[in-house]
Amino acid sequence: MAEALALVSSVITVIDLSAKVASRCSEYYANVKNARDDIERLQREAQGLKATLERVQSLCDSPNGVKLQESQSLREAVKDCKKQLDQLETKLEPRTTNKLMSRYGMRALRWPLKSKEVDGIMKKLGNCKDNISFSLQVDQEVQILDIHQKIVLDKLRSADNAGFDSHDEEHNARCYQGTRVELLRQIDTWASNRNSERIFWLNGMAGTGKSTISRTVAQTFADKGDLGASFFFKRGEGDRGHAGMFITTIATQLIQKLPSLAPHVQNAIEADPGISKKALKQQFDTLVLQPLGEIRTHPQKSSSIVIVIDALDECDREEDVRTIIRLFSQVKHITSIQIKFFLTSRPELPIRLGFEDISGKYERLALHQIPEPIIKEDISAFLEHQLAMIREDYNKSVTQNRQLPAYWPGHTTIQSLVGMAIPLFIFATTVCRFINDRKCGQPKDQLAKVLKYETRSQASKLDATYLPVLDQLLVGVTISERRGLVEEFRQVIGSIIILASPLSATSLDRLLGVPEGTVDSRTDLLHSVLSVPSRPDHPIRLLHLSFRDFLVDTEKRETNPFWVDEKVVHNKKIFAISRHQKGHEQM
Repeated sequence: MAEALALVSSVITVIDLSAKVASRCSEYYANVKNARDDIERLQREAQGLKATLERVQSLCDSPNGVKLQESQSLREAVKDCKKQLDQLETKLEPRTTNKLMSRYGMRALRWPLKSKEVDGIMKKLGNCKDNISFSLQVDQEVQILDIHQKIVLDKLRSADNAGFDSHDEEHNARCYQGTRVELLRQIDTWASNRNSERIFWLNGMAGTGKSTISRTVAQTFADKGDLGASFFFKRGEGDRGHAGMFITTIATQLIQKLPSLAPHVQNAIEADPGISKKALKQQFDTLVLQPLGEIRTHPQKSSSIVIVIDALDECDREEDVRTIIRLFSQVKHITSIQIKFFLTSRPELPIRLGFEDISGKYERLALHQIPEPIIKEDISAFLEHQLAMIREDYNKSVTQNRQLPAYWPGHTTIQSLVGMAIPLFIFATTVCRFINDRKCGQPKDQLAKVLKYETRSQASKLDATYLPVLDQLLVGVTISERRGLVEEFRQVIGSIIILASPLSATSLDRLLGVPEGTVDSRTDLLHSVLSVPSRPDHPIRLLHLSFRDFLVDTEKRETNPFWVDEKVVHNKKIFAISRHQKGHEQM
C-alpha cells in the first residue's frame, strides 16, 4: 500500500514538473527570438510527457489500478523521468541578473541551451516517455495473462462448502479451550518435524470428536499460515459425499496458498482440458504432484504446508478411499516444499486396508487409546462450561423465582454425565443441545430426563445419547396413537437419514406425499439431533452421522422403538420419487 501511494505521489509530482517546464518554454518562446525551433521542440516533448503521465494517473485511479500501482518497472520509469525534469528545470531557470530583469523585463531572457544539448534532452525525455508507455503495455499484458489464467483455472471444479471455514462448517464445534491439549501438541509436533512421516491418521469410533479436532487443527494451521487446503467429507452432502471433485478442490485451494503453482496447473489444464474428469491418480499427478515438483524451494520455510482431510470414511466409494491414501503417500518425493496430510476417519476396513498398502509411511493415533482420565477431564471441562452458559442464558430470560441456582447442576451431576459420556464427545454435545432446547422443557427437567438413562449408558453409549431425545416424542401418547406416530417418524426421519442429498421440509412434504407442515411438526422436538433451518426451503441435515447409525442398527431392532429399516425406507423413497416424477409428467 505504501509503495502504491508513493507511485501516485511521484506521478503527480512529475506532472507538475513537466507543466512547469512547458510553461518555462512558453516564456522563452515569447521573449527569445533566436532559438524558437529548439524551444518549441522541447515544449512539445514536455507537453507529450505530461499527457502520458496524466494517463498513468488516470489508470492508477481506476478500479483496476491496484496492480499497476505495484509495478516496479513503472516506478523506476517515473523516477528516472523526475530526475531528468529536475535537471531540465534547473537549467531553464533564468540566469539574467535582477538588475537587467528590472530594467528590460522578460526581454532580457537568454535561452540557456545549445541545439545539441536540446537534442540530448529530447532524446532522454523521449526515452522516459517510451519507458513509461512500455511499462504500461507490459503491465496490461500481464493483466491480460492473469485474466486468461483465471479463466483457465476456473475450469477446475470445486466442491461447495468442503473447506473447514465454509458457511456449512461455520457453527460446528471446535475444541473447547484447555481440552485435547496433549493431542493437539502431538499433531503440531508432527507437522513441524521435517523428519516425520508425511501422513498423520487420526482414527476413532463414531462420536469421539474427530471432526471437532479436524476443525481445530485446520484453524490452528490457517492462523499460522501453514494450511494448504482442507476437505471435510460428509455423506449425503452432494459433492462432499464422494471423491469426484476432491482432487480439484484441493488443487484450487493449494493455488490460493501457493500462487507459484498457478502457471503449472494452467499448463496442465490447457494440455488436457478434461483432466478434472479423469481418474483420481491422473488428476493428482497432473494437478497436484507435478506442479508441486516444479515450484522453487522455499529455503526460509521451515514449517510444513498441511492439508486437512476429515471423515475420509464418509467418501462413497471404498476403492476411491484406498486410492486417495495411496496417492498421498507419493508426496514424500516432493523436495521443494514439505507437504503433509492430516486425515481423520473411523477405523473402517477399506481405510485400514488403504493404510496397509502404504505400511510404515504414516503416523497413527487412535482416539480410543487416549488414557481415560484425560478424556474424562476434557469432557468434564466441556460440560461445566456449556451447562454454565445454559444456566446463565436461561436465568436471563425468566423471572427471578424461576431462575436456576448458581451451583446448578452441581459437581456430582456433572460427573454422572461424564460417566455416561466417556468416551463419546457426541454424547456431551447432544445432551447439552437437548437440555438447552426450550421447546422440550426447562433445563432442569431436561437434565432429569437424561439422568434416567444413567444405568443404560453402561450397555450402550448411543442409547444414552439419543433415547432421551426420542422418548420425549412418546410422552402423553396413548398406545393406539403410538403406532401411527412411530410409523410417521420412520417415514419422515427415516427419509432424512437415508437421502443421498438433504432436502428442505417443503420438498420432503411433496416427495413423501404428506400434508404440508408434516415434516416440520415431526422435527420440532428434534433440534438437538437435526439441523433444522428456520426457513422451510432450506435443507434439513443430520448434526452427526452417529444418529443415523443408531437408528438403522439391526441389533437394536427389538429394543429401539424408533428403529428404521433401511431397505424398507429406501424402497419407499424410490416409489415416492417415481410417483413424484409421474405427477410432474402429467401436469
